[in-house]
Amino acid sequence: MAATQVLKSEWTKIRSVSSTLWTLGLAAVVTIALGLLISILSKNDYDKLDAQDKLTFDPTYISFAGMSLGQLALIVFGVLVVSNEYSTGMIRTSLAAVPQRGTFLFSKVAVATLLALVVGLATSFVTFFLGQSMLGPYKAQIGDPGVLRAVIGGGLYMTLIAMFSMGVAAMLRSPMLSLGILMPFFFLISNILGNVSATKKIGRFLPDQAGNKIMQVKTPFDDDTPYGPWGGLAIMVAWVVVVLLGGYVLLKKRDA
Repeated sequence: MAATQVLKSEWTKIRSVSSTLWTLGLAAVVTIALGLLISILSKNDYDKLDAQDKLTFDPTYISFAGMSLGQLALIVFGVLVVSNEYSTGMIRTSLAAVPQRGTFLFSKVAVATLLALVVGLATSFVTFFLGQSMLGPYKAQIGDPGVLRAVIGGGLYMTLIAMFSMGVAAMLRSPMLSLGILMPFFFLISNILGNVSATKKIGRFLPDQAGNKIMQVKTPFDDDTPYGPWGGLAIMVAWVVVVLLGGYVLLKKRDA
C-alpha cells in the first residue's frame, strides 16, 4: 500500500473513533479554563507578592497553568491512537494490509501528531490571549521578548506529550497498562523527583519538566537549571525519539 494511502487510512481510523477526538477537545477546554482561573487568581494576589516575586512574575507562564491538567487528555489521546487496534483485535488486519511495520507505525504517529499540533497551537494561543485579558495591568504582550516563543512552545509541548504517549503505547500495546504507567509517571513520580532536593537534579531531565521550560519567559531566582527553553525542548524531543524508536523495534520483532 502506498504511503499516501496509509496516511489516509490512519486519518480515517482516528476520525471514526469519537473518543480520540473528544480527548483532544477536552485537552483544549481544560487547559483554557484552568488557565483563565489561575490568571484571575494571580491578578488578585499580585499585590501580596514580595518584591523579588514581582520581578520574576511571569504572566505568560501563568496563563499556561492549565497545561499540567490538560496534558492528561493528551496522554489518553496518544495512547488511544496507537493501542485501540490492539484492544479491538484490528491490528492483525491492519498489519496484513500494511506489512511494512515502520510505514504503519510512523504513518499513524504522523497523522496523530499533525492533529495534536493543530489543536495544541490553537489552544496555546487562545489560552495566552484569554489569560492575559484576565491579568489586566500585569499582562504580557505577544510582541514582548520571549513571549511568542513561549506561546508556540506551549503548542509544541502539547504535541510532544501526545507523541511520547504514542511511543509508550506502541511498546506496551495495552491501553490500560500504558495509562497505568504514564499517569503516575507524569502526575506523581515526576512531581516527587522534581520537588525533593535529593532528586531535583534528576527530575529536571524528565520530559515534562524539561519541556515546560519552553513556556517560561522569566526564570525564578532559585532556578539553577543548566539549560534554557530550547535546551529543555530538545531534551523532551530526545525522550520522544527514544520511545518511538523503542515502539518501532518492538513492533518489528514481535507478532501482532
